[in-house]
Amino acid sequence: MKRFFFLSTLLLFSTILLAQNVQLHYDLGKGRSYLTSTVEMFRPDKHGSTFFFIDMDYNVGDVEGVSLAYWELARGLKFWDSPFELHLEYNGGFGQFKNSPFNGAYTINDAWLFGGNYTWNTADFSKIFTLQAMYKNIRGKNANSFQLTGVWTVMMLDGKVAFTGFADFWREDMVFGNKTTDFVFLAEPQLWYNFNKNFAAGGEVELSSNFGGMEGFNVMPTLGLKYTF
Repeated sequence: MKRFFFLSTLLLFSTILLAQNVQLHYDLGKGRSYLTSTVEMFRPDKHGSTFFFIDMDYNVGDVEGVSLAYWELARGLKFWDSPFELHLEYNGGFGQFKNSPFNGAYTINDAWLFGGNYTWNTADFSKIFTLQAMYKNIRGKNANSFQLTGVWTVMMLDGKVAFTGFADFWREDMVFGNKTTDFVFLAEPQLWYNFNKNFAAGGEVELSSNFGGMEGFNVMPTLGLKYTF
C-alpha cells in the first residue's frame, strides 16, 4: 500500500516485464477499519524502468468517500549493462477531514528524491532484492534529507506464494505534542497466494515508527485482494 515499490516477480517470469495491478485492502488496525485501494505499474525498458503507485483511503473517520490520495512516481535510468541504476522519484498527496460547514483539507508534503539503486537476483528471478540510497528534499520541512530503501521479492511453491515488500528509513522532523522526532521508519511486508496469473489473496502488515501522525512504533495488519493485468 503506502509505498509498494515491489519490483515484483509478479507471477514469475512473463508478467514481470509488463505488470500492472490493483489491490484492495481492509485495514484491521485498532480504530482504523477502512478500505485502501492501490494501483501499481512497473515497466522496464532498455534505459531502465518506470514505476508508480496511487493509494486512496476511503471512509476514514466521518469522511464519506475518498479520505486520502497519495502517489509516488519513480524512474530508474541506466545506459550501461549493470545492476546499478540512477534513481529519480517524486512523492505527494492530500487528504480531507470532516468539518462544519465544509470539510477541511491538508497536503502531504511534496518530496523529490535522487540517488541510485543496486539490484541482486537469482538466475530464475524467484528472489530479488534492491537497495536504494537517495538524497531527499521535503517541501517546507527538510531540504537536505536522505532516504534508504530496501525492496524484496521471494517467490515460493512454484510461484503460488509471493512474499514481497519494502522498508524505508528517512530523515524528517515530526512533532507530537511537545516532542520532536527526527527519523521515520516504514515497512510493508506482503504475503500473497496466487490462485492464477491474475488473481491473488493475502494481505500486509504495516510496521512504522513516527509515521502518519502516529508517535512511536505501530503495527497495522490488513487483508487484501489483488488483480494483476
